[in-house]
Amino acid sequence: MFPKGNFMAGLLQQAKQVQEKIEELQGELAALRIEGRAGGGLVTAIVNGQQELINIKIDPKLITEDTEMVEDLIVAAVRQAMDKSKEESQQKMNAVTGGMMGGLNLPDL
Repeated sequence: MFPKGNFMAGLLQQAKQVQEKIEELQGELAALRIEGRAGGGLVTAIVNGQQELINIKIDPKLITEDTEMVEDLIVAAVRQAMDKSKEESQQKMNAVTGGMMGGLNLPDL
């Protein structure tokens, strides 16, 4: 096979390349915008690929409704957006790492 030094150097180079791709991906995830909707589109939550809430849109027709219902719809829209964001982020991370990190329970990016 390879002499020990060459093998380690190759592994270090590979690790560096994966790290660079992950850093690039993190920038892409920060720019990504994902929507979650509730109440038939009356409430829309927008998050980025790092599961950060960016914006909430509420249809003005909803403002005259029961406050508790509006709050529930906001929570539902945010949860949906976060779930979609997490799923898409994981898919992109698996593409970069070749799925090597898929089984690990890593903190969110």
